[in-house]
Amino acid sequence: MNARLSLFCAVTALSLTFPCHGQLNGTNAPIDENPKPTWETQKQARTFQLSIPAPRGQITDRNGYPLAQSRLSYNLALQFPTPLDWSDAKVLAFARQHITFAKGFLGRDIPASDQAILTHYHNRGVLPLILIEDLKPEELAAARRGLTSALVLQQVYARIYPNGQLAGHIIGYTGKEAPLSIRPIENKDLIFTESQGREGIEQSFDYQLKGQSGSLHVTFDGEGNKTSERIAQPPVPGDNVITTLDQNLQRICEKVLSENCKRGAIVFIDPWTGEIIAMASWPGYNPNHFVPILNPQIYRQLSEDPSDPLLPRAFRSAYPPGSTFKTIVGLSGFESGKLTSKDIYSGPTAIDIGNVTFHNWKKVDAGRLNFVEALTQSCNTWFIQAGLKIGGPNIIDWSSRLGLGRKTGIPLKAESRGNLPNESKHKLLKGDVANMSIGQGVLEITPLQMAQAYGVIATGGQFHQTRLVKQIQGLDNKVIAAYPDRLRDDLQLKPDDMETLRKALISVTEDAQGTAHLAQVKGTTVAGKTGTAQWGGGGNRDKQRTAAWFAGFVPAEHPQYAFAALYEGEPGDNSVHGGSHAAPLIGKVLKEIYGSTPDKTAKSPPADEKSAEPSSSPDQKPADESN
Repeated sequence: MNARLSLFCAVTALSLTFPCHGQLNGTNAPIDENPKPTWETQKQARTFQLSIPAPRGQITDRNGYPLAQSRLSYNLALQFPTPLDWSDAKVLAFARQHITFAKGFLGRDIPASDQAILTHYHNRGVLPLILIEDLKPEELAAARRGLTSALVLQQVYARIYPNGQLAGHIIGYTGKEAPLSIRPIENKDLIFTESQGREGIEQSFDYQLKGQSGSLHVTFDGEGNKTSERIAQPPVPGDNVITTLDQNLQRICEKVLSENCKRGAIVFIDPWTGEIIAMASWPGYNPNHFVPILNPQIYRQLSEDPSDPLLPRAFRSAYPPGSTFKTIVGLSGFESGKLTSKDIYSGPTAIDIGNVTFHNWKKVDAGRLNFVEALTQSCNTWFIQAGLKIGGPNIIDWSSRLGLGRKTGIPLKAESRGNLPNESKHKLLKGDVANMSIGQGVLEITPLQMAQAYGVIATGGQFHQTRLVKQIQGLDNKVIAAYPDRLRDDLQLKPDDMETLRKALISVTEDAQGTAHLAQVKGTTVAGKTGTAQWGGGGNRDKQRTAAWFAGFVPAEHPQYAFAALYEGEPGDNSVHGGSHAAPLIGKVLKEIYGSTPDKTAKSPPADEKSAEPSSSPDQKPADESN
């Protein structure tokens, strides 16, 4: 908090930074801020009560490391002398002389139209006319050497994101609430523009971060000369927002994404508290580019980039889950009593449902399998048979209880709710249930929802409310608002069923026939499930994209984290799969967390699995039950 206290001290020294003509004739006599009229009315005598914006509060990670702060910034401004009784010609000559001088020592152009200069002089001439905002360090040094009684430095507050683009999609950015008015000056007017949250936490907690404006009194005598200037009430800095994020884990996740994919997301949560420890989307952007105003060229680059770096994929994009959903199908079967760990189904290479043929990724019959074996091998035809027995309503009900199809409730705007089939609007046919049983069809899940669902499984059914903010703290570190752990639901998974799920998820990473060997980390047991699904393309296979998933929890026996990784493939690239692209993302993160190297004895997924793990045929459509 030292930086914040320093900023607060600077507030008390803040002024309009323009000279005080005629102030007390050099004496130290008390200042009369309410001059009394003489025998004639002193038309120009008045005291302005102006508002000083407060510095915004900090946004920090769970350990207090700053993710967003306020800093002192300097504007170069032109201060006209009082009284304000010059002709337009004299005003323009004065302004142009000093602007030309400033151009010389700064070595840059200073755009200022005659109309803007005159409008400011006639309506707001008691305030400095800002020529350049947020001087660069080298410009500030040059400006200090070139200051005159008219060219002054104005101290203002600007936002700074000390870690650059780290957690940029979560923290968001600020923009100017509104440009300073050009109408005649009135009481309560701001002496410089105020920042407003435009995205992310900056937007959601704008009121708490903004603080309370201070009051600056500026008095003029009957001739229009300034006689006094004082801070009647210093601004109160905004409150601090303490997030649940760990900046170190967030940095690891973003680094792994940046080095291993063009588009993707990784989420880590604490399943026992619901706290989001890291939530990374890639590509990202640097919110410092939005300070003090967004450079139009940079915004154009960001908005026109086909990889869409402004999109927070972790919570604002939803994808078909592919085979990661098979875990949820199994859970719904166990809890509804429609499936047991001993049930056996065959694993043929293909199965016909209505007029559609669903394929397995294996080119040979998998034989007769129980649940653990089927999940380990990610056998599509096994899960289609099991899913039809379990029934669509049971699968949808338990998916909903895991939080799918609805927003998690994090305090960020435009979170996607994903999508679950709705039987009240559309009767589920056998083809629909078959598609859903292998994570295809109309199912859509965000990476955050996926991590949340696997977190509930990790705890044996305890559904802790997913949280992104721990608390709000004042300048004195007192907690103003807290967001404690809250149990949202308790699914009370049967111990035997939980053990079966855990055993199956471990086999996915550990068993020779598993699909997630590349997520193994020596010394730690990882439980998880891969998934691969196609979406988009408007029916054109060459334009379809692949969502490669890996979701689970670690350590498997005593979960510390639940996680989800999503890798977006390029259009038409059929080489992307959960085992080969998403599982390694988690493996690389876990290597950093647990300080060990990936298990070199781990085998890569079989070649035929890499090329065939997609949950269903790309051209597959729901079948009509009557066919």
